[in-house]
Formats: sequence, C-alpha cells, structure tokens
Amino acid sequence: MKRQVIIFDLDGTLIDSRQDLATGINLMRRHYGLGPLPVETVVSFVGEGVRNLVSRSLQDAPSWLRESATSRQAAVDLEEAVRLDGEFYRQHIHDETTLYPGVRDGLNRLALAGHALALLSNKPGAASREILRHFEIEALFASIIGGDSGVPLKPNPEAVFAILRSVGGERADTWMVGDNHTDIAAAHRAGIHSIFVTYGIGTPGAEMPERTAAGFDAVTRLFLN
Repeated sequence: MKRQVIIFDLDGTLIDSRQDLATGINLMRRHYGLGPLPVETVVSFVGEGVRNLVSRSLQDAPSWLRESATSRQAAVDLEEAVRLDGEFYRQHIHDETTLYPGVRDGLNRLALAGHALALLSNKPGAASREILRHFEIEALFASIIGGDSGVPLKPNPEAVFAILRSVGGERADTWMVGDNHTDIAAAHRAGIHSIFVTYGIGTPGAEMPERTAAGFDAVTRLFLN
C-alpha cells in the first residue's frame, strides 16, 4: 500500500487508562472534600481536554467556580483544580493503564511498512509522552501533539494540518483513528479519512466514521493488505 499518514488518538484508542484517570480526578475531588465518582462517570467526561474533564467532574462542588463575597465557603478555582488533577494523575499515570491488545505489535508493523505514524491527543503533551515512553513506543511516532500544544483541541482540524506539515503527506492519504466523536469530527473537518474503534471509552455521537474496527488488529490489517 502507498505510504499513509495514520494519526492515532491515545486514551481509548492505544491505551486503556480509565482507572488511572479516575484516580487523578478522585484525589483532586478529595482535596476539596468531595466524595469519589464512579470510574465510568469519570470516563464519560473524557475526550475534550483535561480542563473540560475537571470542570465536569466538579459540577457538584460548592460555590462552583465563582467567588462569593457573602459566603464563607471557599469557591473551587478551576485553574487550581486542573493543576491538582494533573499532579495527582502524573503520580499514578501508569499504575493500571495498559496498551490495548495488538497495539505494540500493530504499531511496529505499520512503521516497518513505511507508514507515518502520529499521535493527536487532547491529553497534555507531557503526560502523553510519558505514557508512550513507559510502553516503549514513543520512537514509532513521527509527530506527537498534545492538548496543551498551542493549537486548538479536537475536533478543530488545525492539529491535523500541523501533523501533515511536519511529516509530509496529502489529506487523501491521511487517516484519523480514534474512539470518540471528537476524533471523527476532526477528520471530517480536516478532509481526511476516519476509523472509529469500538473497543474504546468514547462514543461516535452523531459523527459517521468512514470505517469501524472492533480491535486494533483490524486497524493494522487495513494498512497492510
């Protein structure tokens, strides 16, 4: 097959990180005297960047995100909460996180076949790279863009264009692989192909992917035939 640019999402596509994401959020909530949220509740908030994840996880916080001159109860400051979640998450970043089956072998085979691999995640870049290094797959990616890279988050297509400028390639030969509607919407807005993986933690919402894959092995086979 002709060289393709394959852009992967991270959480829910390459890694199952739901337990560690929930740990970070619940430690942050405990700092504010709030009880833990179920893992699946936290997971339902994932996909649109850490700021949105934290904001949604604190909807029941007292004096939500506003100072009150008449209240003695301190407001929760969103910027502080995001910082705390980041610190707690980094302390537990790969306690229970795992690669999905077939990911390590599949990425190696795709790279050996000459395809350009890239990572596009709304997770902060440092955390994304830490996970890739931990699983010894960082070197397989020609471009890595996280949610704090200075370009708008998915579904905005600007990061897709930045990747194409970096690795070289045409939109007609570029694919976005992800588990969330933000991934598929980013592909649509960028004018590239899309693959939705059904094993992840997100949902396609109203977006219609070009293809679906029930496992990472199925993704790999699409580019090796």
